[in-house]
Amino acid sequence: MSRARNLALFLVLAAVWGSAFMAIKAGLAYFPPVLFAALRYDLAAVVMIAYAAYVVDDPIPRGRDEWAVVAVGATLIIAAYHAFLFIGESDPAVTSAVAAVIVSLSPVLTTVFARAFLPSERLTVVGVIGLLVGLVGAVVLAAPDPNNLAGGGTVPKLLVLLAAAAFALGSVLTRASDDDLPIETMEAWSMLLGAALMHLLSLALGESLSGVTWTAEAVLALGYLSVVASGLGFLIYFDLLDRLGPIEINLVSYVAPVFAAVSGWVFLREAITLNTVGGFLIICAGFALVKREAFQDALREYDVLG
Repeated sequence: MSRARNLALFLVLAAVWGSAFMAIKAGLAYFPPVLFAALRYDLAAVVMIAYAAYVVDDPIPRGRDEWAVVAVGATLIIAAYHAFLFIGESDPAVTSAVAAVIVSLSPVLTTVFARAFLPSERLTVVGVIGLLVGLVGAVVLAAPDPNNLAGGGTVPKLLVLLAAAAFALGSVLTRASDDDLPIETMEAWSMLLGAALMHLLSLALGESLSGVTWTAEAVLALGYLSVVASGLGFLIYFDLLDRLGPIEINLVSYVAPVFAAVSGWVFLREAITLNTVGGFLIICAGFALVKREAFQDALREYDVLG
């Protein structure tokens, strides 16, 4: 029963986070991109701070070290990741599925940054090959035109790749910290400060609420991203992180693109191209090579390999 519950929650999380790419794409028709991301995390921060206050004895970061971790999370995991992602998805060439697949490269990038900032970890030869395979997958998916590298959606796809890199770097830097700040507290305050940073960037870009077209679809997209994708999504994530561990929960990044592609096709009539499917499969192969030992250990734990 426990495994069935975990599997059900895992699929719900993949569906919620995968369909979030569709909600972003839909909402960008009504919101300036960075302001849209900022408003999303204004609301999500309220949900997460309330949750942190419920589950943590002291939900407020204390001391310079804890606030430094929050600052990293706010700058990289929330502000940089979502600003790059939302701007990238504002281009018609970046469909929900394409964005989700590029972001699914994040676990591979995390491995790279971990080797740089956590010297105790080393990439094996097979791991390096896996990394290169993953990068090939990203190139296949981006499908750059050699005759016009600034066209064909290449630049916005690279922005989404930068979003994945920012998230990966932020994850490693927060993981490398020696503080004991609960992850719920870190996420909640990172969301709040990250939203503030995105509001500043939005102002610098000349965005304002006057550029928002308030429709039922706009409110639904914002509400879905804030309450369901961020609030409910992170609650499920924290529950599964405790039950499954970081290796298995990382697989969400590889299931989410399926839901992103389907939801984008159903609600936005977005086409699913061969480049999208091929890039996704190649990135999955690269991740499997990088994490092969972890997968083998997990299979042995479940008596699959004997």
